[in-house]
Amino acid sequence: MGAPEECRVNMNERKSNSHRQKGAEMKPEVFLPDDYRPAEDEPFMNERQLEYFRRKLTVWKEELLEQSAETLEGLQDSARNVPDIADRASEETDRALELRTRDRQRKLVAKIDSALRRIESGEYGYCEMTGEPISLKRLDARPIATMTLEAQERHERRERVHRDD
Repeated sequence: MGAPEECRVNMNERKSNSHRQKGAEMKPEVFLPDDYRPAEDEPFMNERQLEYFRRKLTVWKEELLEQSAETLEGLQDSARNVPDIADRASEETDRALELRTRDRQRKLVAKIDSALRRIESGEYGYCEMTGEPISLKRLDARPIATMTLEAQERHERRERVHRDD
């Protein structure tokens, strides 16, 4: 009967140790001026660039989650019985469009989370196909990009060829 007590103590000890380790791993915050933009003349994916993209992705994710919450509220509010057939059809069409948009947003949030994980692992900004750096302009326009423009075009051409078969 003493073993379960001992296990609980060990589990609590492990939890507090892992918590301490996480705290020790926390990096100091990177100073980033409000007008900062990544530039080609600085080292690629330096701390400031990574922090710039981390913040950009985080703000984008928060906006999408906020919009999703508003969409859900709107769908709950519109879930009423409309007697007119034309009005009901119109409302159903609107609801279907909202749900499709919400699904797209959900997929986008997953891609943002993936990009944030790549920032943490040091893989962000490099093409997953070639390993080459993705241009800063491309990343600024589409921070979830995982391929250089050339690799993306090759990938899309290959997809098109296979789809046409």
